[in-house]
Amino acid sequence: MAHLQRRRRLDRDRRRADRPEALPDRSEPARGNLVTDAATVGGSVVTGSAPAGRFDLAVSAVAGISRAHAQRLVSDGRARVDGRVARAADRLRGGEEISVELSAPPDETLQPESIPLRIAYEDASMLIVDKPAGLVVHPSAGHASGTLVNALLGRARDRGEPLGSIAGVERPGIVHRLDKETSGLLLVAKNDAAQASLMRQFGSRSVDKEYVALVRGVAPAPRGRIEAPIGRDPRDRQRMAVVAGGREAVTEYEVLDEGGGYTLLALRPRTGRTHQLRAHLAYLGLPIAGDQRYGGGIGPGGLGRQFLHAARLTLDRPLDGRRLRAWSELPADLAEALASAGLDSDRLPEGVGAEVGEDAE
Repeated sequence: MAHLQRRRRLDRDRRRADRPEALPDRSEPARGNLVTDAATVGGSVVTGSAPAGRFDLAVSAVAGISRAHAQRLVSDGRARVDGRVARAADRLRGGEEISVELSAPPDETLQPESIPLRIAYEDASMLIVDKPAGLVVHPSAGHASGTLVNALLGRARDRGEPLGSIAGVERPGIVHRLDKETSGLLLVAKNDAAQASLMRQFGSRSVDKEYVALVRGVAPAPRGRIEAPIGRDPRDRQRMAVVAGGREAVTEYEVLDEGGGYTLLALRPRTGRTHQLRAHLAYLGLPIAGDQRYGGGIGPGGLGRQFLHAARLTLDRPLDGRRLRAWSELPADLAEALASAGLDSDRLPEGVGAEVGEDAE
């Protein structure tokens, strides 16, 4: 008990520390999306007046979506300027009419499957899944079935409910992703309006995500901010790494506990790059325990997957704009690994659930 009380006093002292100390900024300046208030929505088609510049940036601005999403729609022929298709890099004078078809027909190759899901929160427009480790989010090479998308399609079929379609036919309802071996909270949209709202929130970085990670080594400060661009590792194309000319990536961290060669961290990614947390921590010399691809080896207690859990999500609920907070406790394998390392923190969530505004649901 004295050990746990000492640990919790350590947590409280660290929470009173000053604002995060910024590490050297090796990233490129952020390229924020353009903003326009001229867009109107009719069914699944958004129209609006184009700002001057590239076509893909105009589509992003009018539809309120990310540039990457806009480029997919342009490539699919679902975005037009003055009624005609155009290339992403085409230059616009400004004032042209942009029309963007957000919805897409369902992919007949995706099969609904009856796969049980743990739900942290649900309303008429969205749900939050507590994803287990080992579950792939959407079908890909080597994973044609048994994915979260297959499970969502099966759940929607059984309940007679839709799923958002604007992220592409192969990703119904999907707003963001978690790696296969990362557990925790993941947002799913039930309709196009909710999916557009959630994607806009991710694009504007107003969704607050907190992960819990156990890493090897000692952090350089109780709190810190990693600003380092991420791209494909030139030595291993299966990995991401901090590289010159990579995409802007920002991660904030806070030490929750440490000892025995391990450190327990709370992580807040401010950007959403592939493998961002894994690559940033490896860059600091703090590989995630169990993450063998990024140098973390086998974790404490024989843990064979990365100790990375999406523990908290805070966002504006598409249904009414109220602030929604969700949480997920560590799954059993991570809790056992943490106990094997002899670490703990009163900051770790208990149970799985959510609350809206000031009133818990």
